[in-house]
Amino acid sequence: MDTSDSLNLDGTTKLSTKERGSYGYAQKMWAAMTYAFRRLQVEVSSYMCSLRRHKAGEVAVSAHAITSCVLKKMYHFNNLPENLAIHDYWPRGRGDTSESLRWAGGRMRHCLHAIYTIAFLCMLHSDEVLKIQAHDIHFFSNGLVLTLPFRKTHQNRDIKPFWLWLMPTEEEHLCAIQAIAEWTVASQIMTRYLFRKFASGDRVTEANHPIMSERFLELFHNNLLDIGLDPSSYGTHSFWRGGCQYLHAEHWWPLHRICGWGGWSLEFTNLTIIKYLISHNDNATEPREQFFNPDRRPSIKCPCCGRSCLCA
Repeated sequence: MDTSDSLNLDGTTKLSTKERGSYGYAQKMWAAMTYAFRRLQVEVSSYMCSLRRHKAGEVAVSAHAITSCVLKKMYHFNNLPENLAIHDYWPRGRGDTSESLRWAGGRMRHCLHAIYTIAFLCMLHSDEVLKIQAHDIHFFSNGLVLTLPFRKTHQNRDIKPFWLWLMPTEEEHLCAIQAIAEWTVASQIMTRYLFRKFASGDRVTEANHPIMSERFLELFHNNLLDIGLDPSSYGTHSFWRGGCQYLHAEHWWPLHRICGWGGWSLEFTNLTIIKYLISHNDNATEPREQFFNPDRRPSIKCPCCGRSCLCA
C-alpha cells in the first residue's frame, strides 16, 4: 500500500522514480488486511469466551436458586398500593424527578410477577417464558393449560403441556393463573407475544417484540434490590433451580415426577437434576446444629396437607 502513495509518512514527496502501484492494488491490500483483522478478532473473542468458561483454578458457580419466600417478599412489595398503581402517560421533561420516574410502574410489576410464577412452577428458561404467545395459554374453570411450541431441551417437538391450577390463599404469591390474569387485564394483550417490550411511562409497546432475556435479568435484579437482596448471585436459571427445589422440598415430589413435569430425561446416569437440587451456593434449609435437637421448632405448616414436622 505504501508503494501506491506519492507521499512519505512525514508528508514529504517521494523522490523515488520506481513505478508506483495502482489505486486498485491499494484497495486489494486494504481488503486483505481488513479480512485478516476481522478473522483474528473473531478467534480472540472465541478464545476469551472459552477462557471465561474454563478459568483455571476456579470452580463454576451455578445461579443462586430463588425460593418461594423470596418470591413472596417480591410479591408483597410489588403489590403495595404505591407500586401497583397504574398512571396515565404524559410526556415529562429531563428535570422531572417525581415519584413516577421509578424503575418500574404497575404494569411492569404485573408483567414481572407473571414471568416469575411461570418460570418457577414450570421450571423454564427465561427465553422460553418470554416468547410465550397468547394462543399458547388456554384457561378453564380452575386453571390453565400452557402449551409451548418450542423448548431448548426438545428438538423433536415432543413437548408436554403444563396444567396449572388455582393455588390456595397461602400460596397466592405463586399462583400463575392469578398472575397471568392480572397481567392480561393490565396490558390488554389478547394476541401475539404476551410479554412485550416496554416503552417510557410504563407503557407496553404495540410492536410484537418480546422482552429480551438481558433486559428481564436487569429488571429482576432491580426487584431483588427492592427487598434488600444482593442480586449478583441470581440469574435467569434461578427460577429453574428454585422451582425444582420447591417441588422436591416443599411438595415432596419424587425425582421421577419432577423430571416428567420439567420434560427432563428419566435416565439418571448423569444425575443432571442433582445440580438443581443440591448446591453449596444455596441457603441451608435448617442449621446444622439443629439436626439432632429434639426440641427444635417445626417447619412451616404445609397449606396442602397440614403437616409441619420435618420428617413428614
